[in-house]
Amino acid sequence: MTTPWMQRYAQRTQRMSSSMIRELLKFTAQPDIISFAGGLPAPELFPIEETKAATDVVLSEMGQQALQYSPTEGYVPLREMIVRHMARYGIVVDVDNVLITSGSQQALDLIGKILINPGDKILTDEPTYLGAIQAFTMYGAEYVTVPIDEDGMQVSKLEQALRAGPKFMYILPNFQNPAGVTLSLERRHDIIAFADRYGIPIVEDDPYGQLRYEGEHIKPLVVLDAERLECENDGKYGGNVIYLSTFSKTLAPGLRLGWVVAPKEVIRQIVLAKQGTDLHTSTFDQMVAYEVARGGFIDRHVRRIREVYHHRRDVMLAALERAFPYPDMGVRWTRPKGGLFLWVVLPEWMDTAELLKEAVKDKVAFVPGVAFHPNGGGHNTMRLNFSNAREEMIEEGIARLGLAVLKEIRAQVSVVSNQ
Repeated sequence: MTTPWMQRYAQRTQRMSSSMIRELLKFTAQPDIISFAGGLPAPELFPIEETKAATDVVLSEMGQQALQYSPTEGYVPLREMIVRHMARYGIVVDVDNVLITSGSQQALDLIGKILINPGDKILTDEPTYLGAIQAFTMYGAEYVTVPIDEDGMQVSKLEQALRAGPKFMYILPNFQNPAGVTLSLERRHDIIAFADRYGIPIVEDDPYGQLRYEGEHIKPLVVLDAERLECENDGKYGGNVIYLSTFSKTLAPGLRLGWVVAPKEVIRQIVLAKQGTDLHTSTFDQMVAYEVARGGFIDRHVRRIREVYHHRRDVMLAALERAFPYPDMGVRWTRPKGGLFLWVVLPEWMDTAELLKEAVKDKVAFVPGVAFHPNGGGHNTMRLNFSNAREEMIEEGIARLGLAVLKEIRAQVSVVSNQ
């Protein structure tokens, strides 16, 4: 049905689409469905009591400031704390290199706003984060993709993609969403070298970097870039990387707090874009988050999160071994060393969007992989989240999913045998 409003929307709205994940979350909110669809942290780990106490402190001691407008750049004590914590990972910057955003999703939108003109090409992993695709597509982006393997982006195929002249590279180096893979140190060095050679900046999205369950920390791209520029120790970063992270996975997503690290001139431009969006991120939320996280609490809390998610990852991997015994048919999955997700590849002829319809009948849900491919593809893949469900739910949900896959395989075998 056409309404008068249809002729009034801006042309860019034609590029808007609903997030498959957000739609699935609404559908799978039913209590009898075991959902591996969302990238949801475990709610039982949220620091509720600490947040109550912090809220009381903020309102009792700083209430007038907390409920007032504040600078676009963000609450200074929170930014200073972020600077101290990032320094542990080799990211040496000062407070003027840091901007607080309303979740890292807003950071992606602001980057699109200041960098993307209609028709600009953005280079991404294949597959890549759906939220980035959604944010960048709004501004008219087109995509050049480079496939991944167990060590992240296949750098051997990067130079050819760079010849297309992308505006920037968008990379999730740690426990990538959706596949869970981690970019190796050697490939990180190669990417920095290619970025320098071709003059292509990098947006490094790192929401999961602190959630490593095994293996050694690998230097972020922003650190390798600073080392190349020989400014890694002076706090005056002015390089080729915009770095993003968030409190959504370490405190609580409902606080909607993320941050951007970038050269100061880039921060100034993002500040202008943010002023036209929301003036500033919630003063109250920033102050509460600071009170919760200070004094070493966030370090203790992250250790607890790692412990729980590590166990749930192991439970899901073991359940997949039992429920998906079809390696001869090309069935395989990633074995992430951290983060929230793993990636399953099914036989080429299988369509996971159709499989989802059958799986939901068995009260289990996932995200079909096609959602993470900006130029199409991935029809036989799926993303599974292991952080949100308890052990017994993971085991039951994967068993149900395995039966749904088995039904599809039997149906295909029957069709082939009757031909």
